[in-house]
Amino acid sequence: MVSKSYVWLDGKMVLRDSAVFDVLTHSLQYGSGVFEGIRSYKTNEGVAVFRLKEHMERFLRSAKIYNMELGYSLEELEEGVISVIKKNQLSQSYIRPFAFYNDNKIGLDVTGKKISVVIAAVEFGSYFSGKDKGIKCIVSSWRRINSQILPVQAKASGNYLNSIIASSEAKARGADEAIMLSINGYVAEGPGENIFLVKDNELIVPSEESDILLGITRDAIIKIAQNKGIIVKERLVHREELYTADELFFAGTAAEITPITYVDNKKIGSGHVGPFTKMLSDTYSEVVSGKNREFDWITLL
Repeated sequence: MVSKSYVWLDGKMVLRDSAVFDVLTHSLQYGSGVFEGIRSYKTNEGVAVFRLKEHMERFLRSAKIYNMELGYSLEELEEGVISVIKKNQLSQSYIRPFAFYNDNKIGLDVTGKKISVVIAAVEFGSYFSGKDKGIKCIVSSWRRINSQILPVQAKASGNYLNSIIASSEAKARGADEAIMLSINGYVAEGPGENIFLVKDNELIVPSEESDILLGITRDAIIKIAQNKGIIVKERLVHREELYTADELFFAGTAAEITPITYVDNKKIGSGHVGPFTKMLSDTYSEVVSGKNREFDWITLL
């Protein structure tokens, strides 16, 4: 990694320290930005970005939902990600594209406000310290937002206040992370992760009707499982099914595949990382590191 950090800002590479914005910037005050989270990995062929196109397509969809015209094509944004990784000489990194209203006028009206796009990247390891052995979760008292409140399929900054308060509650109660229910009481997702259940050799995933973000890692795990002949069911999931599952795990860009061994102080399965979770985690690691090329999901730099 280079001694100085660079970011891609409005099409130009600048020092991160020089990317300074007004404290009254609209998106800082109101959470009115959209973003993505992407990972790069070291492979035998060099550094590779996992599902770059899919992430940047979702970035543009999020912007469209909020009527934000970014002014950059998919290809330009992809090249921005690649250039940031190269400029900072990163390998195992987390990349954060972020579009925001770069305007310091007080008020909710965003008409005519300048939109800036920044892409930053940092070295990144495991998101959860207990990733290898499994983590403890609680079902949050805070419900997941739904599309009658805010568009859940947009990865928008303001949406994550909902996630932050749930995650903070979990840590205050001695857990590693929260599990959120939909307004109708069905299992939705973690604050920043999708959730999977294993029961009777089948993989069960909360469906879109559960007010989830349709995660790109979620999609990858479903496809990997199906490729291995595992039956995958996307449906509404009742809370009590968490307790009686054979295995549980989170999946997300930051979390990758993280086993869940306790929920509300109830042991899940054996209380250890289960065989399905380990197999899917091992395969996922092979895919992102380029050792398994069954899926065309990595972009080599």
